[in-house]
Amino acid sequence: MTAEPTVTGDETRGQAAGSARQPGVRSRSQHQRRKRIVQAAAALASRGGIEAMQMRTVSERAGVALGTLYRYFPSKMDLVVAVVGEELDLLEGSIERRPPRAGDPPQRAVEVLMRATRGLMREPELAEALIRSLLLSDVKTDFGERMTGLLLRAASGSPETAPGDVPADDPRRLVARALAGIWTMEMIEMLRGNATAEEIQARLEISAARLLIDA
Repeated sequence: MTAEPTVTGDETRGQAAGSARQPGVRSRSQHQRRKRIVQAAAALASRGGIEAMQMRTVSERAGVALGTLYRYFPSKMDLVVAVVGEELDLLEGSIERRPPRAGDPPQRAVEVLMRATRGLMREPELAEALIRSLLLSDVKTDFGERMTGLLLRAASGSPETAPGDVPADDPRRLVARALAGIWTMEMIEMLRGNATAEEIQARLEISAARLLIDA
């Protein structure tokens, strides 16, 4: 384990003064430390699932003190939710760089979901940990809302479409959220060995065609 250096009172005051002179330095450092912790947790989950994400093991891999880890993430499930967010960041970045090219809204939505499926299934242990976290965690996550936003943008064909542009009671939002829920359940079936990617895609295409007919 990489121990964090002991800081004396004078050093602390000096660092505080330095931070006051350079207000962005500390926040950048905190952001980088948090990202390092999340990446360490994801790496462990990709090899041993959610059970491998022991807090002490994560702290050792990330090179931070255990107390520091708990300041960022008070519980293991908070950390799992952060890993879910990191995976969604990667997916959103991929979609922004290479938007879906299919011809109609249902096809574009399914393309997004199948790209998410292929990305997760490259590391099935991590995929299982993330799906389990969505089902079991009491920690609030914005996974459903973010997946809904991705599907709304794909269906509209406009990367500029923001989830907030579509009211909560708009049928488009409701059906996009329903399609995201169907995909989640299909991922569970795949992780259990009860479905192939081809079978999932076929069912998603049928669901999307029914749900997004007026998108």
